[in-house]
Amino acid sequence: MNVSEPVPSVEAQLRAAPPHALVATAGRLLAQRFGARDVTLLLADYGLSVLQPVTDLPHTGEPVSAHDGPAGTAFTAQKPVLEVTAEPATELVHLPITVRGDRLGVLCVRVPDSSTDPGTVLRLGEFATALGHELTTAGRDTDLYLLARRTRRLTLAAEMQWQLLPGTGCMRDEYVIGAHLEPAYAIGGDNFDWSTSADHLTLTVTDGMGQGIDASLLTNLAVGALRNARRAGVSLADQACLADQALYSQYRGKSYASTLLLRFDLATGRVRAVDAGSPQLYRLRGNRIERVELEAQLPLGMFEETLYQEQTFQVETGDRLVAVSTGAHGTRSATGEVFGESVLRQILSATRGTPPHETARSVVAGLLEHVGHQDLLADAAVVCVDWNGRPGRTP
Repeated sequence: MNVSEPVPSVEAQLRAAPPHALVATAGRLLAQRFGARDVTLLLADYGLSVLQPVTDLPHTGEPVSAHDGPAGTAFTAQKPVLEVTAEPATELVHLPITVRGDRLGVLCVRVPDSSTDPGTVLRLGEFATALGHELTTAGRDTDLYLLARRTRRLTLAAEMQWQLLPGTGCMRDEYVIGAHLEPAYAIGGDNFDWSTSADHLTLTVTDGMGQGIDASLLTNLAVGALRNARRAGVSLADQACLADQALYSQYRGKSYASTLLLRFDLATGRVRAVDAGSPQLYRLRGNRIERVELEAQLPLGMFEETLYQEQTFQVETGDRLVAVSTGAHGTRSATGEVFGESVLRQILSATRGTPPHETARSVVAGLLEHVGHQDLLADAAVVCVDWNGRPGRTP
């Protein structure tokens, strides 16, 4: 008796595809399983302004808005969007592609209109998620998807910074993170980083002084030193001390990095903090916005063997924390007016009900409007954290 070979799962077939052939493989699988006729993968550009189609190099497809239209709505709202088009008996399904809270783009699939029942749309969404995980892995072996994200060339400093970042978002039951950097194609010294374990979340926002490649090299050393210390299992204050020593050893105080270090206890909401410089932190609780006042300590690398002290504060279920670098809260307009706390508070209040990704982007958009031109002269980093608390724990 012959036993037929089991049919490989979607995940297995996507994993088996060559890194550059994920879109073609996805199209074939979607045609087989859902009768799909057209499949387009759109990836968000570095500035999160447009979604760009992944095509053979050189990329020739036309981008679409990351905020408007069916695809943009799917990306922003993180929900499938069904579009009725002129082609009879079909519908175009736009599916957000997100990996552990990091928004990558949108998968657009044209299927028979008889195949757009909720169950099918749910399975299509699961397919998009599986594709997203493979895109993340494939990006280590091909430049295809990184190139598809660019509307123009990155500076060398920006290339280094984007390779250093963990992503632009992260999500667990206890929290949701959304972050944004600008100028996206010329960022130099600003950075954010995070790492999660079973019981803790460590989050840092770093602003390396200077511009361009010098700032990028400084920040790369600072983030590398912080990661090395974190992975050694030392306390938050000792992480700051070790990174401080690494920077001072290299630059002898001529260059330094302002850094905010936070370590969340996922079970209790207790936060340990070290404010080593200028990034500012705001907490939104209900309709109230308050600055989290931390003791300002010296930036990393300014002096030899600086000792750092931890402080603690508490977050409660429903709280939102927003960290902003100097380039976000201290930038001046052409007339000399500082962006400042009042404008920042207005934006945070207006975006209270939006997801963290959109809040972070809105702060940067407000900053660009304030300075009155498309590119910032100083780097700006914004990180927004929605705190849900551990499931089952009463506040």
